[in-house]
Amino acid sequence: MSETIRAFIAIPLPPPLLDQLDRLQNRLERALPPRSVRWVNPHGIHLTLKFLGDTPTGNLPEMEAALAAVARNTPSCSFTVGELGCFPNPRRPRVVWIGVQEPAGRLAILQDAVEEVMAPFGYPREQRGFSPHLTLGRVQQRASREDAARIGEVVTTTSIGALGQVDARHFDLIRSVLKPTGAEYTTLSQFGLAE
Repeated sequence: MSETIRAFIAIPLPPPLLDQLDRLQNRLERALPPRSVRWVNPHGIHLTLKFLGDTPTGNLPEMEAALAAVARNTPSCSFTVGELGCFPNPRRPRVVWIGVQEPAGRLAILQDAVEEVMAPFGYPREQRGFSPHLTLGRVQQRASREDAARIGEVVTTTSIGALGQVDARHFDLIRSVLKPTGAEYTTLSQFGLAE
C-alpha cells in the first residue's frame, strides 16, 4: 500500500500581486458582515490548473514525466488579474474570487493538456468548463441569508480594475497539508513552459 499525499497542479503568483490580494481581502472584510467569509491565506493563493486530492507517492515520478512533456509542448503566457465575482452567483455566494483574463487562450490549452495527461492516473476530467480564477475566500456555512445577500452586493459593486499581469513561465506540482491554521503548501516539482 503506497503512501498518499494531497496534491494539485497550479501556477504560482508573484509576491507583489499576493500583497495586493492581501490588501483587497482586508478592504472586502471591512465592508462585509463580521466573520461571514473565511479568507484564504493570501500568500497561499495560486491559479489552480487541476486539483488531484489523494495522490499515491508511487505515481509521482510517472506523473512528473507526463507534466514535463506538457510543459515542453505548451508556450508560456501572460494573464491579467482583476474583477471580482462569486460562485455560483452573487445571489447565493459560496466562493468569492478574482478573475483571470488571458485572451490568447493559451491558459485553457495548458489546463486541457494537464487534464488529458492526468486522466490515465485516475483523475477524471473536470466536467465544468475551465473558468480561471483565484479564490479569495469561502462564505461561512453559518452565514445568514442577509449576510450572503450583503456579500453578493459588496462583490458586485466593488470595482477594482486590473490588479496586475502575471507572466506564467512555469507551473508547479504542489503538496497541500491541511492544518488547523490552514493549508501548508510545498512545491514538489516545477515545470518550465516553452518560450
